[in-house]
Amino acid sequence: MTPTTVERKLTIRDATLADAEAICRIYNQGIDDRVATLETETRTPAERREWLAARGPRHPVLVSETTQPPTISSRSPTALATQPLTILSSPPTARAQHAAPAPTQPLTILSSPPTARAQHAAPAPTGWASLNRFNPRPVYDHVADLSVYVDRAWRGHGVGRALLGALIERARTIGYHKLVLAAFPDNMAGMALYTRLGFTRVGVYHEQGLLDGRWVDVVVMERLL
Repeated sequence: MTPTTVERKLTIRDATLADAEAICRIYNQGIDDRVATLETETRTPAERREWLAARGPRHPVLVSETTQPPTISSRSPTALATQPLTILSSPPTARAQHAAPAPTQPLTILSSPPTARAQHAAPAPTGWASLNRFNPRPVYDHVADLSVYVDRAWRGHGVGRALLGALIERARTIGYHKLVLAAFPDNMAGMALYTRLGFTRVGVYHEQGLLDGRWVDVVVMERLL
């Protein structure tokens, strides 16, 4: 049977309460992998639903969804990850009442099509990102901390870059002046992504956390919008 060429589509939208389970799963992967956070206690879907419901318009959560054919050819992940991406606009979608309305339309990203035997697949969450309160003091209202987490199976495929790019645009639309983040210096993929999207290193907190019996440094980065 001749394989059919299909299109892999990644859409970024505002999270709803229905995304709590997927967000929880992806976050727990990041916690277990010890590559993105000093957090060590895994979350539950119920806790993530409460977390989502408590967030206001200035602290949105974005979710990436990818339509992936069930059966993919033997093309390497690297080959798929290096395909060019085009950002398009897509119609707004309905959101749950607790999700902050997006001031901009969702982003749809089409990558060069992989080869597969099936043409249709339901979209599945592949990552999430959020703008978080940096400090409760009013003088810091125009600074936001950020989080980006990608499903293990989709790391290295452009999902993190798309999420971070969308998060930067949302922060600019909301009116933030600066974004900050903290990262592990040995998370080379993450450090490269942040640098590529305009973040610069502020400094290093040496031996900031005791993680699994070892001291971990944390790099602080920022980007003015």
